[in-house]
Amino acid sequence: MAEAQSTTRKLPYVAAITDGVRAVLKEFDNAFVIGEDVAGAGSVYGYYNGLLAEFGPERIYDSPISEEAIVGVGVGAAATGCRPIVDLMFMDFMGECMDEIANQLAKMRYMFGGSAKLPVTMLTMAGAGASLAAQHSQSLEAWVCHVPGLKVVMPTTPYDAKGLIIAAARDDNPVIVILNKMSLAMTGEVPVEPYSIPLGKANIVRPGTNYTIVALGRMLHEALKAAEQLKEFGIDAEVIDPRTLQPFDTTTVVESVKKTHRALIVHEAVRFGGFGGEIAAQIQEEAFDYLDAPVVRVGAPFSPVPFSPALEAHYVPNAARIVAAAKQQLGL
Repeated sequence: MAEAQSTTRKLPYVAAITDGVRAVLKEFDNAFVIGEDVAGAGSVYGYYNGLLAEFGPERIYDSPISEEAIVGVGVGAAATGCRPIVDLMFMDFMGECMDEIANQLAKMRYMFGGSAKLPVTMLTMAGAGASLAAQHSQSLEAWVCHVPGLKVVMPTTPYDAKGLIIAAARDDNPVIVILNKMSLAMTGEVPVEPYSIPLGKANIVRPGTNYTIVALGRMLHEALKAAEQLKEFGIDAEVIDPRTLQPFDTTTVVESVKKTHRALIVHEAVRFGGFGGEIAAQIQEEAFDYLDAPVVRVGAPFSPVPFSPALEAHYVPNAARIVAAAKQQLGL
């Protein structure tokens, strides 16, 4: 036990990202980082701080202000033998380079019959809560989860941030790592040594007996708060963090629902057309006979993210809304 403690320390989420990227650059001589302000500024959120001094300008590149060029460089470099880490400052900017993502990055390995590998790790920032308004606050994971050829992960803790970044870089397929700007200061235990978290394996963060909550991204922390509040109503909620959305760990979720007979799914993205609908469909396809009530979804309203702090706080799902939805489902 003492040995395990000596190799683990508390890090904020933002530093765990840095630690994961550093581990990748040390493991792979052909890995590099490219993006806007990633070198001199260490990114707008600082999670590449110190890497330019440590690895030099040949491996940490400041790009022009062109998401199309950033992803294009990543695609070409990966196809010719490198393991690039490409940085898209905000997930909203995927609209600038969706052709490269959906038609090149996702499809080249398939179209070349497997002769070309595309080990691209894409780091991007999603989520609201910082009053960055409608063009810098979206959660668009459903976009990329729908594209065959892409893998998609959403780290929710510092431990997961480092482990999933390393796992993404070791994979020979493109992996999009969706980070959350409101989690950057959150601290947690992170091992010093490199480690990876298997892609496609969910994490049962809180075991429970009679209610299942599947929470994506930062909503995990709101779901854990909600689970504590639900105890006073006799609800012992099991809280599951998928961690990987594509491929999705259907088995863990379905086995939980077979045990609890009820399910609620929460994500920060707009509820309509969100990834929660896919999870709900998989539950009803594989565990319909075990359900005692329809699956409930909690998400943002069908609106752009407002700039106003008061409106934004109302817009983003929270523990209170999860509790209210669960109570309505259970008739409490």
